[in-house]
Amino acid sequence: MSDTRLVSAESARTEAMNDLLANNWWAAALRGLLAVTFGVLAFVMPGVTLLSLALVFAAYSLVDGVTAIIMSVRGARKGERWVWLLLSGLLGILAAAITAIWPELTVLAFVYLVAAWALLSGILMLVSAFRLKKDHGRVWLGAAGVASILLSILLAISPLLGALVLTFWIGAHALVSGGFLLVLAYQLHSKRTDSPRHIAPAHAS
Repeated sequence: MSDTRLVSAESARTEAMNDLLANNWWAAALRGLLAVTFGVLAFVMPGVTLLSLALVFAAYSLVDGVTAIIMSVRGARKGERWVWLLLSGLLGILAAAITAIWPELTVLAFVYLVAAWALLSGILMLVSAFRLKKDHGRVWLGAAGVASILLSILLAISPLLGALVLTFWIGAHALVSGGFLLVLAYQLHSKRTDSPRHIAPAHAS
């Protein structure tokens, strides 16, 4: 009997988390729009220096991280567990801080920094995708995570890139993942509710 109640409580928790994310669809839209903007900037500035690219990346990573943390805090206030989203936000802010503190990073060091950020953020997005219902956009969030992991693999395989090639690679990733996040936001918007579910913690007997 207790196992049945635990399963029911977990199902209710999943529903509540999906409702919360749907009602905050704007956060996914903001992250997607930010990524697409960063991607466009990367392609319209082909002669960008590594310093300029690093500073733009720092700004992008900072805003993206802050947005993720806002989402995690809103979830925590409703009693939900959003640790994965909090970690994603902290990771973005950490990457931004490192880039801002040492803007004179060499191309190789910057490549490794971006690769680590892309790998970890991609894994966290995949983890969160498994917590998201299919009709809420699980596929699109998972696709964004896969895109980030693929970028990290490409950078790890070919770390000795020129600033121009690096700019195009990061820009392409931002456009693709940003597009996925915008589609995710659209699906979440269609699933939003006026009153998210609130659940009580289950107690085993």
